[in-house]
Amino acid sequence: MPCEILEYLSMMLDYSTNGKVMISMYEYIEKLLSELPSDIDGSAKTLTTTHLFNVNPDAKKLPKATVQLFTI
Repeated sequence: MPCEILEYLSMMLDYSTNGKVMISMYEYIEKLLSELPSDIDGSAKTLTTTHLFNVNPDAKKLPKATVQLFTI
């Protein structure tokens, strides 16, 4: 019997239903959230906003330690 659940690039690929695949990343998201500083919180109704790419030149820059959380 072939493997029905595979892990690939932090994604869980579930092939247990014939003809379908369910993709989840719950463990990765939980790990990511647990590693963020506690002062980074909030919610949003959508993933993006109309002003997503507008840059505020007067915005306060993040401290270097916080910038490193968002860089590869």
